[in-house]
Amino acid sequence: MSRIAKFPIPLPKGVEVNLDSGQISVKGPLGTIARAADPNVALEKSGETLVCKALGNSRHANAMSGTMRALVANMVTGVTKGFEKRLALVGVGFRAQAQGDKLNLSLGYSHPVVHLMPKGIKVATPTQTEIVITGIDRQLVGQVAAEVRAHRSPEPYKGKGVRYANEVIVLKETKKK
Repeated sequence: MSRIAKFPIPLPKGVEVNLDSGQISVKGPLGTIARAADPNVALEKSGETLVCKALGNSRHANAMSGTMRALVANMVTGVTKGFEKRLALVGVGFRAQAQGDKLNLSLGYSHPVVHLMPKGIKVATPTQTEIVITGIDRQLVGQVAAEVRAHRSPEPYKGKGVRYANEVIVLKETKKK
């Protein structure tokens, strides 16, 4: 059995889990998330915990039991606490401004870059050089943060660009004569 799948998922107060045919839905104070269940994994609710068990003895079922356990645990965390990614803009004149579901970026191009946020994702700019992306779906928050970073990823000589707040950029030494 997968080492990760051995641990039960604790369900905090206010979280409801529905295990329908091939569908897992988790409802909590921040919202609802639904995901397709893997047919090789059985989810069992026992009291205030949820347990993932592999169906069969195959290697794929064993791997998917750990994967489903991690995905469902992230769903539970998302509907209770939520997830956030912080981005920092490094460079002269680089600015960000949040307007509703749009993020306006000035990244040194001849035109402003407008990034539309998908449903369920909120964006905030506490300062002009800081972006905070929040949501209940961990995968979607990370994907949106990666898309915003891809507009101008940090370059290796001066480190200018959009980077994650805790990211360390290793700078290259410039060519010398």
